[in-house]
Parts: sequence; structure tokens; C-alpha cells
Amino acid sequence: MIKPKIAIACQGGGSQTAFTAGALKALFESDVRERFDIVGLSGTSGGAICAFMIWYAMRKGDDPVWKRLIDLWTDNTAQTFQERLFNDSVIKTMELISKGHAPQYNISPASPLVKTWFASTTAGLRNRFTDFQALLEAHIDFREIASWGPQPAAPVVLLGACNILSGKLCKFSSAIDTLKVEHILASAAVPNIFPAVQIGEDAYWDGLFSDNPPIEALIKSRFVGPANIPDEIWVIKINPTSSGKIPVEADDVADRRNELEGNVSLFQSLNQIETLNNLFLRGAFKAEFLEQYDIQEPIRVPKSFPEDPDQPYHIPWIEMSAELARSLNYESKIDRSPANIARLIEDGEKQGKHFLEARLRQTF
Repeated sequence: MIKPKIAIACQGGGSQTAFTAGALKALFESDVRERFDIVGLSGTSGGAICAFMIWYAMRKGDDPVWKRLIDLWTDNTAQTFQERLFNDSVIKTMELISKGHAPQYNISPASPLVKTWFASTTAGLRNRFTDFQALLEAHIDFREIASWGPQPAAPVVLLGACNILSGKLCKFSSAIDTLKVEHILASAAVPNIFPAVQIGEDAYWDGLFSDNPPIEALIKSRFVGPANIPDEIWVIKINPTSSGKIPVEADDVADRRNELEGNVSLFQSLNQIETLNNLFLRGAFKAEFLEQYDIQEPIRVPKSFPEDPDQPYHIPWIEMSAELARSLNYESKIDRSPANIARLIEDGEKQGKHFLEARLRQTF
């Protein structure tokens, strides 16, 4: 039996992407590779970390594939009393600022004042808790990856970032680039938290400003290679689509605005692919034109997925439970308390399992 080729795209969302880690764990724990050929992974910010960790584990032949990813998230939590105190103090301060109960000071994360403050307030904490690069390097051997060079064989991983000098969208591809720690740091460089990441003569910010997550590039052979064009794309989605209330309070407005901004590029990419699929199905393209782009058929998705019953072809996603999504606010995206991370992973596992069970019941 020929397995459908699958690409998994992971949306960014800070600490909330622990949900993505749980969803990926559920997929691989349920032996997704027995029924599907995972040819591509993509991600932005926290989603880039999750996608990269799964790609790295698959390249190394880890069993179980998900363990390295969950170990990283566990290591990323506030583990000691001092770390929990620091984490809770930051979250509480952010909540007071969001509600307008405390002043906000706009200071660059590259400022010497900020660096001095951070060094003094985190003295005595684990290096892997305070230094994002140190955390990544504790779980990924980038010297090993450097020895591999570009890896065009499946699976291919794409990391989304924004080139802030040229203003262009950027995707780092394992099929083209020898991926480095700087590529992950660039994808996760939230401007008000991290300074811009320089790679060569260019500088990058969080991929939220480009693709969140990269979708379109997953079906372009110049990014993934002609052998890795997926039949289906699955999205692990962090930002809620809808809201049950009109935001009025300052913190609610900021939270909803962040959610909407995080979904802009995703919905644009999905709409573009759906339009191309519909044109394809109506015979709008000539065969010789499609051959130039290594396109043989539209992105396939089971027709009975429920997101949009009037749209026979669309891209399904794995999304948080409504209960969990309602309980989260903007500050939870930087909350690394064990309780917050644990409930996100747990819900991710539940939703990932439900998704795969539903997918296996579907037919084309």
C-alpha cells in the first residue's frame, strides 16, 4: 500500500506551543508512520522548535521520536523554587501592565540596562532556564548537524523567519541549508523579548511577521524537493480562530489582537492553496505548466473533515480544546510554570489522538 505523503505545519505561540509538543507526541505514539509518510515539517517560533526537534529525532532514528521534544519542554519549565518565583513574578507583572495597573517601559532587549537587569534577577538560576541558546544546545548536537550538511531526503524541515533588513519572508530549509542554532533563534526572536538574530549580513525577527507557520513553501519543490511534495498538509494550530466575547478590557483587547495577528498569514496561505486546488480541479491549468512546478494533483484532504462542510478540499488542523483556549491569555505564552506546560501538553496529546483517529476513519 502506498502511504499518503504528509507535511505537518506547526504554528508559533511561545509557551503555548507545548500543546504542539503534546500533539506531535500523540501522533507518533499512535504510530502515524505506519499509515503515512512524513515528508515535511514546518514551524515558526515555538512551532519551529517543535518541528525541528521531531526532524532531528527522525534523522537520528530516535525511538520514541517524541522523547527528545518532551525532554526539551520539561527542561524548559521553571523547576526550582527560585525559577518558579522568577517566572511567576514576570507573569504577574505582565498581567498588571496588560490591565493598565502598572506602567509599561519600552526598552530594547538589546539595551545594556535590560541585560544588566536580567543578569541580576536571574543570578543563580539554571543556565538552560535563562539562556535559550544554551537550552537548545543541551538537546541538539549542532556540530553533528553541521557534519551532515543539507539533507534533501524526507523529511524536510522549514523554519519561518522575517528578514528585517530586506523586509522579505524567509524560510530556512534543511534541504538547502545546513541548519544552525541561529536559524531556530531567528525564527523565535520575538522583538520585545529578544534582540534581532544576525546570520551573515542579514538580521531576523520572529517568523510571526512572515509565515506562521510556513504552508505554501511545503508544496514548492525549490524548498522541499520534488520527491517531498505532500499529498496532505496537517496544521497544529495555536491561536484560536473565533472568540466568544467582544474584548473590552485592555488586556482582553491585547490578547485578541495577538491571536488575530498570529492567524493572518496562516489563513492567507490556506485560502491561496484552496483557490489553487479549486482551479486545478476545474481544469484551469495546462499540464505543461504544472510540470514546471512538479504539481501533479491538488493537496488531498479527506472530504468529510468537519471544519468547512461546504469546502470539499481544505487543510485540517489540530486545535486546542475550547475549554483550554478560553483559559489562556497573552501572558500564558511566556508562562513556563510546570502546571501551565503540563496542561498544554496533556491537551495536545488528547487532541492529537482524536485527530488521527478521525483521519483514519476518513476516505477520499
